[in-house]
Amino acid sequence: MSADGNWLAHHDKDEKLWLFDVKAKKEKLIAESMTGDFGDLRWSPDSKWLAFVQAANDQFAQIKVLNVASGEIKEITSDRYDSVNPIWSSDGKWMYFLSDRALKTVVESPWGPRQPEPFFDHQLKVYQLALVPDVRSPFLPPDELHPDGDAAKDEKKADDTSKDVKKDDKDKGAQSKKADEKKPEDKKGDEKKDDKKDEKKPPEVKIDFADLSSRLGEVPVPAGNYGNLQATEKRLCWLNDADNTHQHLGLQCLDVANKGDDVDNVMGDVKGFEISDNRKKLLVRKGDDFYILDSDVKPAALGDAKALAKSSINLSRWNFSTKPVDEYRGIFIDSWRLERDYFYDKNMLGVNWTAMRDRYLPLVDRVANRDELNMVIAQMMGELSTLHTFVVGGDARKPADQVDLASLGARLRRDEKAGGFVVEHVYLHDPDLPDMAPPLAKPESLVHEGEVIVSIDGQDLLGVTDERMLLRGKAGTQVLLKVKNASGAMRDVLVTPIKDGDERRLRYAEWEYSRRMTVDKESDKAIGYVHLQAMGSGDMDQWAREFYPVFDRQGLIIDVRHNNGGNIDSWLLAKLMRKAWFYFQPRVGSPSWNMQYAFRGHIVVLCDQHTASDGEAFTEGFKRLGLGKVIGMRTWGGEVWLSFSNTQADNGIASAAELGVYGPEGKWLIEGHGAEPDTAVDDLPHGSFAGNDEQLQAALKLLKEEIKADPRPVPEHPGYPNKSFKGPDAN
Repeated sequence: MSADGNWLAHHDKDEKLWLFDVKAKKEKLIAESMTGDFGDLRWSPDSKWLAFVQAANDQFAQIKVLNVASGEIKEITSDRYDSVNPIWSSDGKWMYFLSDRALKTVVESPWGPRQPEPFFDHQLKVYQLALVPDVRSPFLPPDELHPDGDAAKDEKKADDTSKDVKKDDKDKGAQSKKADEKKPEDKKGDEKKDDKKDEKKPPEVKIDFADLSSRLGEVPVPAGNYGNLQATEKRLCWLNDADNTHQHLGLQCLDVANKGDDVDNVMGDVKGFEISDNRKKLLVRKGDDFYILDSDVKPAALGDAKALAKSSINLSRWNFSTKPVDEYRGIFIDSWRLERDYFYDKNMLGVNWTAMRDRYLPLVDRVANRDELNMVIAQMMGELSTLHTFVVGGDARKPADQVDLASLGARLRRDEKAGGFVVEHVYLHDPDLPDMAPPLAKPESLVHEGEVIVSIDGQDLLGVTDERMLLRGKAGTQVLLKVKNASGAMRDVLVTPIKDGDERRLRYAEWEYSRRMTVDKESDKAIGYVHLQAMGSGDMDQWAREFYPVFDRQGLIIDVRHNNGGNIDSWLLAKLMRKAWFYFQPRVGSPSWNMQYAFRGHIVVLCDQHTASDGEAFTEGFKRLGLGKVIGMRTWGGEVWLSFSNTQADNGIASAAELGVYGPEGKWLIEGHGAEPDTAVDDLPHGSFAGNDEQLQAALKLLKEEIKADPRPVPEHPGYPNKSFKGPDAN
């Protein structure tokens, strides 16, 4: 909303920017984008200009301004860097913004473990743009051409003000006597007049676009990971993600002055902040608490816990009466509307979406809780026959008596003859990663397979049917086990149980580790094995752990069975596309190659019907790029990508499939069908239960055949050149 209340700017999911005339109640289309959505809409103080961010054709974010009177749009920044977060100064003479122009990689070369790549940290700087010529930066110190400077001007104003104080005091004394004699209704009228006097007329903003780029300068702030730039009357404030983890945001401010002040670290570990319309107050969120602070507050003032407490907003008495049925109807309609606006096909794949709303809405009045509402929404979303439409979350109530289960990370069997629970199997783990060991495999709490656990915390285990009955609520807390070994000797063992979900991860990790051991054993370590459970950042970590130790082998199995998807397929495919095109021969030792860590051998990818989303994209890309063969079963069939941003009021979501995927041949890929393997091999349930892995065996067999037919040893280096300038037979 503009400062004068006359204009409302907004953008929609069709990537259109609109201007709504509040008085005339008419809407006007301002701009359309084919390269991404609009963002960072900011009105000038006089409501005559609108600044906004739009992606250029090369995908870099540009700041543009709209002249409301003429409707003309002008570019403020170039398309060579991302420029975002435009802010108007309070006097209307400057625009401040953030831009990622501090490009200095912290990784200096590709040499080192695991193929290091460039990483640009602390890219953002704060920039200032003079909107008209002949305006001197308020951050520049005085010099011989500008001896007064802003500080001197402020001092002069202060002197002039002090001279008038005595005269004003006399006048105020006389006025106060008259004021005391006035009636209450007259005093109220005077107060309204005083309020109007305090209201400043906004400065008129003028922009001279001639040579605008030549008036760009840097604000004296070091480069950082900044966001949410805002301006008070006399300061610039922003959030700093110093460690680039998005977990520890610091509120920082800098006075707009030429005193050479350092940046103020106003408050750490905040979640966000806003500045009031009159630029005099800060609303800061820290944790679940909110604080209202003066916009010129200094860190020292917040060091006093009592003073900070006075600034907090007391929300403890806030209560809201709600009608669940009304809320559920609102959430249902929101889900329907958001799907309509976010779905990748405006025609909703031919489905009459209005009819679907009307069909399922009557069921909402019959739901009893949020989970049932999700079921109704999911049925409606299912009418689109499109994957990547997940209905999850929301304000679901947990039972008051919910008790979390815990586990010892092992499979136990109740045996009355043995006198307790026999440890049949402790889940395997990679010994190179001791932090991943199950509780009974840790050196300080070692319990061997075949031993018997007699009691937990003094309670006889034979008194229960399942050991987890004595472990309820004890995850992360030490318990005392009484353990009997094969000879009957008893000992006490302190162990820390894990959460039930962590036990599931242990079982999966054992499956993964056992596949790797099988490949190593059956190929005599000529073939490597990498499994990726999903395609997220943690799975990139897994890739780094598993791929680089085997990058020089003759064969490689990349297992994306059960893969839950994500978005790192392009990273992985790019690494597999690297080729060794020359070799380094040191004075002593074996050669190495460039490109570093390029895989020179044969590759097979394993997929199955549970390979989903980005796991499918990786599988299809691997085939299309000719990197090797794919073995397994046709994949899940969900390849319309999503952002998971269409959340509902209570943080539930009915996700929308937003980005369709098609190939260069002009056909939609994967969605509704899946990625096809080169060779279909199924792992039948009975064989899997017995421990067989037919797909893995098929991959091993194929790779052994390919290695035999096309071995790829490192080529021998040539003979060294003779530069003696003598013939080869010269003595």
